[in-house]
Amino acid sequence: MGAGLKLEPRTDVLGVVDLQASFMPGGELPVAGGHNIIPIVNGLLQNHFRHAFATQDWHPAGHTSFASAHPGRKPYDVVSMPYGPQILWPDHAVQGTKHAELHHDLDSHRIELIIRKGWRPELDSYSAFLENDGRTPTGLKGWLIDRGVRRLFLCGLAADFCVAWSAEDAARAGFETFVIEDATRGIGLEQPDGHTSLDHAKERLTGLGVTFIRSTDLA
Repeated sequence: MGAGLKLEPRTDVLGVVDLQASFMPGGELPVAGGHNIIPIVNGLLQNHFRHAFATQDWHPAGHTSFASAHPGRKPYDVVSMPYGPQILWPDHAVQGTKHAELHHDLDSHRIELIIRKGWRPELDSYSAFLENDGRTPTGLKGWLIDRGVRRLFLCGLAADFCVAWSAEDAARAGFETFVIEDATRGIGLEQPDGHTSLDHAKERLTGLGVTFIRSTDLA
């Protein structure tokens, strides 16, 4: 898509996903190059979007998604949970810690709502809309509908997990959904078929009608 995508200030919103120190270099679950998107996200907030929300991983200590909560398991193992398969992660974004905070360089002046997710000890949460059981809502859908939002633009971390799951649920909820690729970074876990989690996420989202753009595509 070329430059010139015109935004509607009243009905377009930017979603900033998990831009937290835990996912930056030096954090417990760093996403390669995660810090490099902060200036791009700030530019989107300052120059393009009147309305924005953010999400924040907010795990209690000993959360069920932590490998440390499963003796004999290590990070990136997959276990079965009542709600389905669960990748086990290093301890990260623990409630009340500095690394759980939104990054100090993020310009948050236009962020009107922060959705905290993953705070239930027994249930992980990637999406801004639903917990990982696919049933428990965060309340974001109603917040967007009440404000007349029609199009949702997503950025942040990580592209193949929390951004992707948020985009998937946004599309299924009826919002026209965009992922701003240069304002995201992914983990890129290797998959059994030789592809990565980034490859799978993009294929899945494209099939749902999600549009991938760059920040320079915005008028």
